Amino acid sequence: MSPVLYKVRIGMAALCLAITGLTAHAQVAPSSGAGTTTSPAAPRGGAVQPGQGSALPGGINPSSLPPSVQRQIQQQTGQTPGRNVQTGRSNAQPTNNGVGAPNATVQDNSGVNRDRASQEAVSPNDSTYQPQTNQEQIENGYEAARIRERNEIRRKIFGSTLFNDPAATNPFQPNISMATPRNYIVGPGDQLNIRLYGFSESDFSQTVSPEGAVYFAQATGIGPVVVSGLSVEQAKERITNRLASKYVGLRKSQYGPQNTFLEVSLSGIRSIRVTVTGDAIRPGTYTLSSLSTVMNAVYQAGGPNELGSFRKVQLIRNNKVIATLDLYDYLLNGTQRNDFRLQDNDNIRFTTFLERVEITGTVKRNNIFEMLPGETLDRLLFYAGDFASNAYKGRVKVTRLTDRERKVIDVTTAEFKTFVMQDGDQVTVEQLLDRFENQITIEGAVFRPGQYSLDQNKTLRQLLKSAEGLKGDAFTGRINIVRTREDLAIENITVNLANILAGTEADITLQREDQIIIPSRFDLAEAAQVSVQGEVNQPNSDLPYMANMTLNDALLRAGGLRESAAASQVEVVRRKKDVDPRSASSQVAEIIRFNVNRDLSINADENKFVLEPFDQIIVRRSPNYAVQTYANIEGEVILPGSYAIRSKDQKVSDLIGLAGGLTPQAYVEGATLIRRVILSPDEIARQQRSISELANDVTRSTVEVEAISPDKPESIGINLKKIIASPGSSEDILLQEGDILRIPKLLETVRIQGEVLLPTTVKYRSGQTFQDYISQSGGFTNKSQRKKSFVVYANGSVDRTRKFMFFNIYPRVEPGSEVVVPRQTTNPLTPQQILGQATAITSSIMTLILGVLAFRSIR
Repeated sequence: MSPVLYKVRIGMAALCLAITGLTAHAQVAPSSGAGTTTSPAAPRGGAVQPGQGSALPGGINPSSLPPSVQRQIQQQTGQTPGRNVQTGRSNAQPTNNGVGAPNATVQDNSGVNRDRASQEAVSPNDSTYQPQTNQEQIENGYEAARIRERNEIRRKIFGSTLFNDPAATNPFQPNISMATPRNYIVGPGDQLNIRLYGFSESDFSQTVSPEGAVYFAQATGIGPVVVSGLSVEQAKERITNRLASKYVGLRKSQYGPQNTFLEVSLSGIRSIRVTVTGDAIRPGTYTLSSLSTVMNAVYQAGGPNELGSFRKVQLIRNNKVIATLDLYDYLLNGTQRNDFRLQDNDNIRFTTFLERVEITGTVKRNNIFEMLPGETLDRLLFYAGDFASNAYKGRVKVTRLTDRERKVIDVTTAEFKTFVMQDGDQVTVEQLLDRFENQITIEGAVFRPGQYSLDQNKTLRQLLKSAEGLKGDAFTGRINIVRTREDLAIENITVNLANILAGTEADITLQREDQIIIPSRFDLAEAAQVSVQGEVNQPNSDLPYMANMTLNDALLRAGGLRESAAASQVEVVRRKKDVDPRSASSQVAEIIRFNVNRDLSINADENKFVLEPFDQIIVRRSPNYAVQTYANIEGEVILPGSYAIRSKDQKVSDLIGLAGGLTPQAYVEGATLIRRVILSPDEIARQQRSISELANDVTRSTVEVEAISPDKPESIGINLKKIIASPGSSEDILLQEGDILRIPKLLETVRIQGEVLLPTTVKYRSGQTFQDYISQSGGFTNKSQRKKSFVVYANGSVDRTRKFMFFNIYPRVEPGSEVVVPRQTTNPLTPQQILGQATAITSSIMTLILGVLAFRSIR
């Protein structure tokens, strides 16, 4: 081949591949299910004929193209080795030849049943897709609704899901490893094991030829033996007769008894083709194993469709109906009558259903069932699994179609076996009534409350006996019987149970749904309690009142007295029940005081005061009882640490004395007292309210609010120098629990911060003034607020700058001080403020002008 011709062929192949890519989307992809329609296979050798898939121009042999191009053409046409070109189905798989209606239902790869017409619809992604008109959209909507309705009917039909389950993969396959059936009909393609054993041994195993014969070679001189159409037993007999002429030991004869034996069995089975027609889910022609039965083909075809019959499936062989299957025998009883083994070219026909009846309600199976002519309601209940446990079995409602309308038939239990069902009947089984025919209830002060049977407890006394009698707290003077009358109205019946039990009144006859309520005496009285408060181990104890409970009993249940309790000041506050509401000075409570012995044993119970309901016991705190408290001293003292406060008037000077005095390095002026301040909720609320009111007025000032803590330490500035000089003076502060006295070491620095050029820390020098330290930090800035400057001393006290005429008098600076210069803050004026100021200025100017004019006029 010349290089030019080779390039031309390569170009034409590439052009064909491009055309194939444009037209491939317009072709319907073959389904992998059994419903795919076959077409004539492509010629051997892989050549694609014109008009089949992606056709090549005439005169080009695809086998002359490069291997890579050939593989691309085969992929575009869907042709793979060992498969049909159009369907892509292996030759051993069942093939649907399109037998049945044009719109027969097929199953796609997802297992969902669809119409053939809907499966062949063109996808919007196809190159030939055209916009749909309104009429086409309406028709497609009708078609989708019809498909949904058909699928819903299939879902209701009994047995449909068993034969057509999308989740099942290769269900109900024949057993190909079973022993050779003696009635198996031998045909072309079967592999026969033909073996001689005994006196003579030989193996004649072979496959039955397409002509239906097996050939015996090995110089036997027998030749072919036709076995097609014979059963295995008949084939064995024929082969034995033919081989007996060569091997005389196969028969008992004049030469002696039988000494050679023949065995014929199947080692490989052939495939047969079976056609499924009629109202099946997937009608068509299937390739099955020769061991398959009619039920195997029924499963392959998906069973009957929404019009197919479960009761009349015909097996047609040689144009004759040889068997009729009732699938309900298999579904309900597990039997397989007439499940014959299939033969090549058999036809299985699904007839149209005979009669269908739907049953709903309280039965075990709510489905649509197919009925044979003459079958009764009793048979339908058998198909439905009989009544559910809560079904009303006395009457069944049947809705029947007449020639012009519907009618309702009530079928009683006695008519179940004689009432013949008709096509289109709808049977409804109702539930039992949600009520009891003989239930009565007893509640309250009995030992066994609950529901009882009216049959065994017809009267009130019998019911009380079944409930094992009354409890001790039962109130028998008045009980209630809540009765439901026939009109469903509720009425109350009041009974004196004490008189009935005493025999002075007649017993009460009970009725269905009666509810007897026997109250308890405790339910009729307020729950009485006794409370204990104050200096007990479990204060605020609410104890249930008990008869004969004494004061010591209550104190014992409250955990006993604390060490701080004033045993001589125990009070019992008792409420008054006979208060005169017209008296302004009437006594509303009674207070009784006791001197309680701390030993709460019975021997110490001298007064034995018996409590009454709602008494309140208050145990006061002893006035001379005090818990140890401590104050701390830190810093430059001889013995720093924690010291007990010995007396209520102990002061700071006493604490220094206990610590051994000051060290030579102590800086007295910087001493600070840290005290824990605890605020009550009322004090916190007042502070928050004051801060909120101040923060709302922000026209001239800015308020920075810190979170208010109910428990925080605060620094108290003290003059320890004066305290040491004059112990006990007004400067000497009384100590409190938790106080911390801190005495620092001699400080030699001064810190300058705030609005200065260079905030820094410098050495303290005696004689230097406030301005000197400001100069050491670079001086004030143009935003410094000089008249607001202040000094924080080492002991926590603060001194501010004062104004005298036009001069600022700055505070003194001591060691450890901190000089703070605030920054000027300017709040921008609001439009209202600008307008107000402008109006005020204008008014002042006008007043001044008018005053000047008036003065001139007077002169």
